[in-house]
Parts: sequence; structure tokens; C-alpha cells
Amino acid sequence: MAPPTSSSVIDGVLVQWGERLFYPGNRIVKVEPPRLNTLWRRQAAVIRRRIEATVTRRAPQVMVKVTGGGRGMGAIAAHFRYISKNGQLAFEDERGVVRQDKEALHDLAEQWRLGGSLIEATSPRREAFNLMLSMPRGTNAQIVLMAAREFAQIELKDHFYVMVLHEHQKNPHVHLSVRAESMGGRRLNPRKPDLHRWRETFAERLRGYGIEAEATRQAARGEGRRYEHLWQRKAREAGRLRSSPEPMKSGGAYQRSRMGALRAWVHIVAALMASDQPSDRELAERITSFIRESAFAREHGRKWEREVPAHARGRDVEPVIRRDRQGPDIER
Repeated sequence: MAPPTSSSVIDGVLVQWGERLFYPGNRIVKVEPPRLNTLWRRQAAVIRRRIEATVTRRAPQVMVKVTGGGRGMGAIAAHFRYISKNGQLAFEDERGVVRQDKEALHDLAEQWRLGGSLIEATSPRREAFNLMLSMPRGTNAQIVLMAAREFAQIELKDHFYVMVLHEHQKNPHVHLSVRAESMGGRRLNPRKPDLHRWRETFAERLRGYGIEAEATRQAARGEGRRYEHLWQRKAREAGRLRSSPEPMKSGGAYQRSRMGALRAWVHIVAALMASDQPSDRELAERITSFIRESAFAREHGRKWEREVPAHARGRDVEPVIRRDRQGPDIER
């Protein structure tokens, strides 16, 4: 039996593969030969907390999604009316001003139309983005609103935006519409890494209010659920949707992202199993159970095991540790 691996090496594996697993792919993680490193220990502690939240406590996952956007003032004003129930629900702007009537709704639309480059009634480009920030049923709706407010102050700074809390449906959520052009003339163009960062920010603000929330990506959870667009849900509720979207994702990109996440998980398991700390080995067992219960593993049976290198499945830990000692750069 191999001697226990040093804690500094295990921390290095957790940082290397945990960063790859939990954070967006636009970062480069450089792993140097293990040494006593306070920063590493702090980073590894953060990764352990995220693993515990995702795997052991199954913390609620936040949702931040772009539900559409207005190509012109006509569509933007129509969305204002929709999210505020034509002024019946209170709406709040980027200054923190809260209003609640049709006249104020009209004034808001005029402020957006003239606040920067003129927005015509119709436009060939997207002049606003519609977001929805959501938490599962049972979450305190007012805390969701406060977290959404802080999210917008951080991520949508220098933009006009308006938000409305919906708590009359099964899960509390905030509709947030943001003007694409900032007050400085720069245009918003959210990409996938931006959306993941937005989820991270929203989850962090919720945790600041004592609400357990995570922003773990579907790939890391082995999930492949496909969510309906807002227009699809509205069309389905009105009986106008001719065909429902496939409930699960598929295709090459889906397979690669899940296999990449799985490889990160099994490297983490291999390192934790080599630890002399019982808590680390117990965590490794919980991760193994979590992977086996995931939708991806159930869908593919044991196929994924054949695609993951044997040493990464824990049959031989030392090659993993030796590889991490070499300190490769990982670009994701």
C-alpha cells in the first residue's frame, strides 16, 4: 500500500482540477511543484466547500438565464408591461427608485428610448436583454430580490435596468431587463462565460444573506436537462406550441463537456483517496456515489468508465500525483 500523499500535493490537485470543474473556461491554472503555500490552502479550502455543498448537501442551484431581448422600443415596452403586469407590480430601476403604475411605466420607456443612442420603435439589433434570476420554491422572495439588486449593481453597472419580483408562481424569481448600450456607449453582449460568472455572483450574494445557494455547472453535476425558453413556455401555456423541445441535451459538445467534468472529478477522487485524513477519504466516497447517481452516468452505464484512464479511476493513484507534481499549465 502506497504511503499517504502529502496534504500540499492533495491541495494542488484540488486547486488544479477543482478550478477546472467549478469555474469558467477562460482562466489558466498554473500548477507549480507542491510546497507549503497559504494561498493554495485557501483555494483548496474553497474547492472543498464547493464540493461539500454540491455533493453532500445538494445545495439549491441558482438560475440566471437570458430569456430574450427587445429589438426596438416597441418590444422593450411590451416586456416592461409583461413583467410588471401592466404596472400592477412594483418595478425598480438602477437608481433604486421603486414605482408602480402605468404612467411611471410609460416614463420609464421614454427614459430608455432617449437615454443614449435613440432606440427606434423597431431595430435590426437587440437593444435590451431580458434576464431571469431564480431560486427554488421555499426560498425567501425578498432575499431573492435583495440578492438580485446587488447582482445588478455589480454586473450591470453603468446600464439602465429595471427589475420586478415575481412571487406568485411556484418559485420566486426576478425579471430583469437591461439596456444593451451602457451610459458610456459600450454594448452588452453576454457569452457563456459571462452567464456562468453571473450565476456565481448571484449565488454569492444569496449566501451573504444566509441562503445556501450554488452555481455548479450542469456538466459538473452530470446533468443534461434542457430548459424551455420563455417564449416556448408562454406558447405552450397558450396551446400554440406545435412541438415540445427535447427534454435532454445531446450531441458532441454535450458528451465532451460531461466527460471533461468526469475526468476532473475522478482526479479529485484519486487524490482524496490517497489522503491520510478520514474526512478526505469519506468525501471521495461521497463523490463516487454522486457520480454514479448522475444522469450522465445512468444514461451511459459503464461506458464512461472505459473512457476514463484507469489511474484516474483510483486504481493507481501515484501516476495522478506524479503528473500533478510536474506542474502543467491547463487552459480551459
